[in-house]
Amino acid sequence: MKKLSVKLTFFVIILAAFMACSSAKPKNEGWIQLFNGKDLNDWDIKITGFPLNENYGNTFRVEDSLLKVRYDQYDKFDGHFGHIFYKHPYSHYKIRVEYRFVGEQASGGASWAYRNSGIMIHGQSAESMDLNQDFPVSIEVQLLGGNGTDERTNLNVCTPGTNIVLNGQLWTEHCTNSTSKTYPGDQWVTAEVEVQGDSIIRHIIDGKTVMEYTQPQLDDRDPNYFKLLPPDGNKLLKKGSISLQSESSPVDFRKVELLILGDD
Repeated sequence: MKKLSVKLTFFVIILAAFMACSSAKPKNEGWIQLFNGKDLNDWDIKITGFPLNENYGNTFRVEDSLLKVRYDQYDKFDGHFGHIFYKHPYSHYKIRVEYRFVGEQASGGASWAYRNSGIMIHGQSAESMDLNQDFPVSIEVQLLGGNGTDERTNLNVCTPGTNIVLNGQLWTEHCTNSTSKTYPGDQWVTAEVEVQGDSIIRHIIDGKTVMEYTQPQLDDRDPNYFKLLPPDGNKLLKKGSISLQSESSPVDFRKVELLILGDD
């Protein structure tokens, strides 16, 4: 009986240790690294005025394990908006990026594009964009840096070729501010977006939801509307491409990662 008791006690200790290890899951378990820190092999590039995958001015590059957006090979920006698209579309997921703005804005960049980049979600494919199209039809989660003086919210929403439902009403304004604080300087910032198909989208920073809206959809006022409208006529956006922006301000990305929440 004593031997049995000792064995049982030992078994309980081992089982408890196993369960403790099993429950202590790594914080980042399940996250997929979209940017591998080495190259851009899983990405497509589209820059206004240039064919698909012509990386004008070496705009998008990998250096020091960072995905960098740079303009040192431009004479002037001249409206060459760029987007780098991940190879797969997704529907239900969280995307998380760590980014920082660095250096000076490219000559010829618009004032509104100062320290301005973005995560484009539920977007059209890179190959479906017109040669001179500035932005993919998508929902833009703005990544914005402050100038050290003025207040400027971050993780706002913009809607190139799309609309959303905000506070229960169809919202057709192009850009709408979040409740975020200002993030000045060259600090690293972690931004996260939760995407639930054609229902809820949340913008999250510092663990706080700073914007939430529903029913992302194609805008029938946009010239690309009928090209992108599916055969069933449903204009709600259930899934789409993910891309990062080049809008004339240098920016670094050290992490771009995805957590799948549905059947993607």
